[in-house]
Amino acid sequence: MRLFSFITSPERHDYLWVLRAIDHARANYQVVLSTEAVAQALDALAERGGDCPRGDEVELAARLDALDDWGVLDRTQDAARAATLAEYRRRHSVYQFTEAGHRAFTAVESVLGAKMEETSLSRTVFADLLEDLEQLAAANRGGDGDTVLRRFKRIDSSLNEVAEQAARFYAMLGDLTRTTEVNAAIFQTHKDALISHLRDFHNELQRYSPLLYEAATAVEETGIDRLVGTAAEQDDRPFGTFADRLADWRRRWEGVKAWLAPPSVELGSEVDRLSHATFNAISDITGMVRQLADARRGGVSRESQLRHLAAWFVNAPTMAAAHALYDVVFDLSGPLHVNRPHEEPEIHPTSASWWDTEAVELSKTLLEKGRSTGNRDTRGAKVRRDEATRRQLQEHQMELVRKDRESALAMTDQARDGFAGTVLDDRQLGLLLRLIDKAVAERHGPLRHTVSAASHGIRLSLTPADGDTVVSAKSGTMRLAGLSLAVERVKTR
Repeated sequence: MRLFSFITSPERHDYLWVLRAIDHARANYQVVLSTEAVAQALDALAERGGDCPRGDEVELAARLDALDDWGVLDRTQDAARAATLAEYRRRHSVYQFTEAGHRAFTAVESVLGAKMEETSLSRTVFADLLEDLEQLAAANRGGDGDTVLRRFKRIDSSLNEVAEQAARFYAMLGDLTRTTEVNAAIFQTHKDALISHLRDFHNELQRYSPLLYEAATAVEETGIDRLVGTAAEQDDRPFGTFADRLADWRRRWEGVKAWLAPPSVELGSEVDRLSHATFNAISDITGMVRQLADARRGGVSRESQLRHLAAWFVNAPTMAAAHALYDVVFDLSGPLHVNRPHEEPEIHPTSASWWDTEAVELSKTLLEKGRSTGNRDTRGAKVRRDEATRRQLQEHQMELVRKDRESALAMTDQARDGFAGTVLDDRQLGLLLRLIDKAVAERHGPLRHTVSAASHGIRLSLTPADGDTVVSAKSGTMRLAGLSLAVERVKTR
């Protein structure tokens, strides 16, 4: 981490421009620079404008020595032109980037110069990929090692570029759809171009996906061992053994295969995932356009409406007022079946349970066709039912109800003479707590009389008493202060 010390230094402005001057000279094939050469490079950058300091405004010797100490630069003595001993003694220091130092500087520059609006998805790369794969298969089949290496490198770099651009682009879209500070006018201006860009990329992806799969499969048919071995033999990297290069090229081909031709359809390729992400991005942008349109029509967005509504709930003076507000907003106070009200609502009070309220008659047309009787829309809504899943869920629910009923009846038998000496299991304790909660909800103010609740064939009664009731369970002990607790069986309809 010492390589990045120049960013945290108080003189980071000077260090950054010194490194930019050295990098500019390096781009002009001047790798090794003296202090005077660095000063001249700074003067050249200062003349272009900006806030670059001139060479005489920076303590170059101290800055270069510090960069050498941090490992960003490498300092050597220039004695190449010394013909005499006197000239050797008058030699001066020269500086150049270390490999790690140049990578650190490049990373910092890429962060400082990053512009999210410059990210895009390249759709022309797929045609180049297809051509490279076809040429790679032909070269591997014909034993052209030089072409194998060049095409293999191009395929690897192209896929890396596509992955990097896609990651940056979708990160930018994610920030765009999540942020609350989007300029609506700017977004409305560019939304069509953005959606068109995504759709064009998606269409090209769908067009080339099967072709790339066939081309990658054709390369595999020519022999992967031969392909990897040829690439490793032609690789002119001086460091590393042949086995290391062989493993590296095999790993690269596995990456190409994962992108274009996975071993099975269930795994899915990276191209398919990229297509799915592009489709989701189009949906997100379309949803954002809809939100902005709603905000323009109503003056406020749906998000702002829900925030104000939540604030009203929190600031309601009483619980009754909060419940009344909730009922008005969401219309969930009465027992409604399939969103159909009772013909005579006054006969069915809103406080009645779904289980105690008579069912609403439904027309056969509504149930089977998804539309009301007499509706002019004869098409209706398509009713999709997964009978197997519904049956499985129903059986699972019935099994849970049966177990709860058995546990409730067993708890009643155990606590016939009170809860002293009775130890409940977790299911029985859960049933007991739900019944207590239901019974307590029936009271108005302090508990001054007996309240009860019934479920699963038993009735629980809570009565004010002088003593306490202690309920023991496997997970702990519960004490009901000033209450008497009793459970009994009841007849069910």
